[in-house]
Amino acid sequence: MFNWMQFPYFGAISVFFGIVAAILAYINKPKMSFFCALMQIFFIACFIIGFWIMIDRPPFKTTGETRLWFSLFMPIAGLIAYKAWNYRWMLLYGTLMSTVFICLNIFKPEIHSIELMPALQSIWFVPHVAMYMLSYAFLGAAFIIACVYIFKQNISLLRSADTFVMIGLAFLTIGMMLGSIWAKVAWGDFWTWDIKETWALITWLSYIFYIHLRKYDKKYTKIAIFVLILSFLFLQVCWLGVDYLPTAIGSMHTY
Repeated sequence: MFNWMQFPYFGAISVFFGIVAAILAYINKPKMSFFCALMQIFFIACFIIGFWIMIDRPPFKTTGETRLWFSLFMPIAGLIAYKAWNYRWMLLYGTLMSTVFICLNIFKPEIHSIELMPALQSIWFVPHVAMYMLSYAFLGAAFIIACVYIFKQNISLLRSADTFVMIGLAFLTIGMMLGSIWAKVAWGDFWTWDIKETWALITWLSYIFYIHLRKYDKKYTKIAIFVLILSFLFLQVCWLGVDYLPTAIGSMHTY
């Protein structure tokens, strides 16, 4: 069992293995790089499991707790890109994004109370949030690939970005569906146009628009890339930004 005071140690070890994995990938040591990338994921996963046991509830409640999962899933997405398309640079970018959220949790820790409000004591709580965090990681990987494409102009990058968007959007869709069921059980309505729900819909529609541009109007590649980057910004508003908006006051998604 681990408490929050031990997180910096696990985070630092995870980042160390991630950096080593990226270096080994660049000097063409794929087996050693793969092992170090797995160790990077392992240490974050170990802390999450131990922390889960310690607080005796799923660590999905606070923004800080969701950052933990992004710190785990982003290196996984980077490792998938490395193994699937030999994008060695994705190990580095996945580590950098994971490091950002690890540092946020170290320097801006949040109170992690054991108690859950009644609405969160639901079987839909874990799968709903887990689907969202998985989608954020894969869509984050697509965003990184899109940014790299702007400089490299390699069309194969877009094919891998499309794959990540498809996977991420699938998880996002499942998460929204589970959230609707949960809302019906907890509050009596599938959809209430809550600020979080509204931005989730905006994000979902934006990624649908990207897929449409890529599948049916491939001549609009530059527009598609712009839409993909904009979609990721919408996602950040949905995940982190809505809590700072005036309309968030009284939101059912503010705990």
